[in-house]
Amino acid sequence: MADKVLIYSRFPKTMMARFAERFELLDTGGKPAGEVFPAEELAGIRALLTAGGSPLGAEAMDLFPKLGAIVCYGTGYDGVDLKAAAARNIAVGHSPGANAASVADIAMTLMLATTRRILAADQYVRSGDWAASKQSPMMRPQAGMPGRRIGVYGMGEIGRKIAARCAAFESEIGYFSRSKYDLPYQYFPTLEALADWCSVLMIAVRAGAETQHAVNADILRRLGVDGYVVNISRGSVIDEKALVAALSDKTIAGAGLDVFEKEPHAPDALTALPNVVFAPHIGGHTLESHVAMQACVLANLTAFFAGKPLPHEVKLA
Repeated sequence: MADKVLIYSRFPKTMMARFAERFELLDTGGKPAGEVFPAEELAGIRALLTAGGSPLGAEAMDLFPKLGAIVCYGTGYDGVDLKAAAARNIAVGHSPGANAASVADIAMTLMLATTRRILAADQYVRSGDWAASKQSPMMRPQAGMPGRRIGVYGMGEIGRKIAARCAAFESEIGYFSRSKYDLPYQYFPTLEALADWCSVLMIAVRAGAETQHAVNADILRRLGVDGYVVNISRGSVIDEKALVAALSDKTIAGAGLDVFEKEPHAPDALTALPNVVFAPHIGGHTLESHVAMQACVLANLTAFFAGKPLPHEVKLA
């Protein structure tokens, strides 16, 4: 009999197909587990699969008295209460670095689309204004990449790939991270110092209590009127109200966002702004990334049910 795995978050069925070949899946469809399955069935669950950003705290864990493994699909695990899991001897796994390349690619895409005003240029062509030789202030020459100062906040797998890509565009690279690494980029001791130096701030830091609204009104002010911010991390890292204000009063020039404080993000004051390029949290959404993330999930679940340590386990700092 196949081992049972509870699908705690809502996932497309196509993304679960590889897991269904190995395990018996109990899919909640993103609904509260207690509304979908009887308590006696939940009592026997030993492993569950979740999206890293889905809230999963002590109360939810207690619905599964035999739970021994929480496996996150993807790199993030910010929704999981790690202390509560540790107190219950529940191992937490994720997919470190599996989608780093594709997330770095979307960061570059957002940066180029924002700094080169690609959306405005697209509309300039579609509207017929270009053909009619109509002048547009949005089509003024913009600063290019050579010599541009790119600040990377967070120098993990994704941050390093972003830095390498920016370096290939002949930009200067600086970074702020909890640790200083042996890298060919300038290290800054604080986020404030990095924001003072750079003209584009790339947010690639892991979400958590220490990074909640780390990019606030002061950091945005330090970027300056020619500054841009690109976020492919988690929406919680930016104070969204401060961002709306900074974009509205031209404290900064623009932003590229793949993540938001509340997702999915409905149209509001932020989406009404013309100097922002948006994406619906698709940074890690490539075929290659999904294959790699699923491989990590399978490795974690297979090891757990074999009584072995998770190969991609999250450790408490």
